[in-house]
Amino acid sequence: MGLFSSKQKAAFPWVNLTSSEQLHQLLDPSQEKPVVLFKHSTRCSISSMALNRFETNMDPEKATCVFLDLLSYRPLSDEIAQLTHVEHQSPQAILINHGEVIYSATHTAIDASDIMKLI
Repeated sequence: MGLFSSKQKAAFPWVNLTSSEQLHQLLDPSQEKPVVLFKHSTRCSISSMALNRFETNMDPEKATCVFLDLLSYRPLSDEIAQLTHVEHQSPQAILINHGEVIYSATHTAIDASDIMKLI
C-alpha cells in the first residue's frame, strides 16, 4: 500500500478494557484461547509505535486482544499487575494462556511474532 493509496487498513478487532469486572471475565477464557493485554498510553510516541507494530504483525484470530487506554483507566493497570505479578510498564504486552503469564514485554521489545510463536 503506497503513501497515496485509497485502501484503508482494516480496524484491529480490539476488546476495549474498561472495568475490573470485564478484566476478570476476559482472563477466565484464557483456559481455552490465549489473551493478550496491551497497555497503551495515547500520549506516548513509543507506545504508538509499539501499538502499530503489534497491530501489523498480530493475528487476532489466534488470541483475544485486549486494549487498555492507560490515560482513561490507569487503576486497571494496577489491578492487572496484581493479578499477573507483572510490574506495570507502558507500553506493555502480556500474554496469558491457561491462566498463566507466558510472555510480557515493554516498549520496543513488544514483538507480535514472538507472541504468535508461543500461541
